[in-house]
Amino acid sequence: MDVDLSRAMSWKKSSFSNGGGACVEVATNLPGLVGVRDSKDKDGPVLTFTPEEWHAFAAGIRDGQFDLGL
Repeated sequence: MDVDLSRAMSWKKSSFSNGGGACVEVATNLPGLVGVRDSKDKDGPVLTFTPEEWHAFAAGIRDGQFDLGL
């Protein structure tokens, strides 16, 4: 499915991003979609999620569901 991301003008980088820029950016200003991209490759591929999928993923991060135990 092709998704028009031309209106994704408001990309936000995590406040936990390191000084080297190794982070993802998230666009939440698209109706019905959340875009996620590599902050170092702004013209590269973008993953898209529904708002519900994104909120479930963010909740899983907060709850430690993805901790690797390192």
